[in-house]
Amino acid sequence: MTARNIVFPNSYFDSVVLMRTAATLGARPGVRAASLLMATEPNRQVLADAGLLAAEAGAAGPNDLIVAVDCDDDLVDSVLAAAGELLEDRPAVVPGDLPAPRTLAAVADTADLAVISTPGRYAAAEALKALRLGLHVFLFSDNVDVRDEVRLKRYAHERGLLVMGPDCGTAILNGVPLAFANVVRPGRIGLVSASGTGLQQVSTLLDAWGAGVSQVLGVGGRDLSADVGGLSTLDALDALAADPGTDVIVLISKPPAPSVADLVLRRASGLGKPVVATFLGGAASVAGVTVVSTLDEAAGAALRLALGVTPPAALRRDVVRPANRRLLRALFAGGTFACEARAILGPVLGEVASAVERYLPGTPPVLPDSHLILDLGDDAFTVGRPHPMIDPTSRLDFLRAAAADPETAVVLLDVVLGHGAGPDPAGALAPAIAAMTPQVVAFVVGTAGDPQGLAEQQRKLTDAGAMVARSSTEAAQLAGEHLTEAAMGAAS
Repeated sequence: MTARNIVFPNSYFDSVVLMRTAATLGARPGVRAASLLMATEPNRQVLADAGLLAAEAGAAGPNDLIVAVDCDDDLVDSVLAAAGELLEDRPAVVPGDLPAPRTLAAVADTADLAVISTPGRYAAAEALKALRLGLHVFLFSDNVDVRDEVRLKRYAHERGLLVMGPDCGTAILNGVPLAFANVVRPGRIGLVSASGTGLQQVSTLLDAWGAGVSQVLGVGGRDLSADVGGLSTLDALDALAADPGTDVIVLISKPPAPSVADLVLRRASGLGKPVVATFLGGAASVAGVTVVSTLDEAAGAALRLALGVTPPAALRRDVVRPANRRLLRALFAGGTFACEARAILGPVLGEVASAVERYLPGTPPVLPDSHLILDLGDDAFTVGRPHPMIDPTSRLDFLRAAAADPETAVVLLDVVLGHGAGPDPAGALAPAIAAMTPQVVAFVVGTAGDPQGLAEQQRKLTDAGAMVARSSTEAAQLAGEHLTEAAMGAAS
């Protein structure tokens, strides 16, 4: 690997812009790897470990942006020039032809929400500035210290404000999508979630079944931990209870700390509105709250409470027994889907691995000799490279490894559409799926209104040979049926 770098001094760009630029550069012929990172010491180490740190970045500091590429020698200059063009190709004004604000104070009189997307070490300070100006905060940044998160959320609560995040990936407020969100119909179901892709799955299922959402509030993945104590979840529940446009409330989370789950469920039971609580893997029942254990059940329960109708029954599928194969390879872009699949399949399959040996893009990963459920959006796979919802590179590496493993019986995949996601995620995966011997079970999180088009994305997967389920829940259940059949076949 021969890396080349270009440095943009004193330049900061939104992380989504950087991920999209890296994905665009990485897709060019002859480019083996591309990464865009601020030149902090941890990021410099990431680039060095990946073999992407070059001499050109030797003097770069934490306020400088490094564009790093590994490509054919005759392409270096054109690729680095393209990076500069992509970064410069940004709107100079905000919608409505208003001058782009340079400070939070410049918009505090006309806005009530600040979106914070800066490096984690600076994000808490910027969020605090916004709160002091009376703004709610959507904190997209990750790597924020949990102690700062608690301080911000307590400060917000005292002032009647809401902090969504840190590491909050999805919200829809008064019909306006933030970060990764789908085009869903308006309605009277409000969602609160410590899971971005969980929010997307429930909201898109509701849309498919004829219901809509009032508000979609992400609170950050750590909010229901023992350290944070559900601070933003409690405030979000109270806000939806007071919202005249919300009739039914849905709460979604990966398994919370037991004491926090108890606190949140007791608050939910006294809101005066029907509440569906979804703690993946299950939770104790509480009077006045419908407690379910899967995302499919959450959307179905909300549909019944809001509209008095039952979701359509899932289609019956013919289970194909994979001959002489025994292992699952679940390769998710959404961490919530990995969590739900473990809860559904763990009791069926027994031991399930959740990690692999060290992986570098463009190199074949070594898969364990056991079932595997991976969250490829985890920091271990995204530091220094785009998220798999934007760039399929890491997932394609794992798909090829799964296809080459004669023990792979079933490959389980999610495809996430909507704002922020890649332009054609199913199309990017389809050639690899078509070349696979194992059974591929996939599901698409999206709506007909999404820019990628739900039906077209499902068609591409089906044409490639995948079995397309209606939801993450059904896909995991179908994978379990295939693997159970495989085990029965091996035993016989």
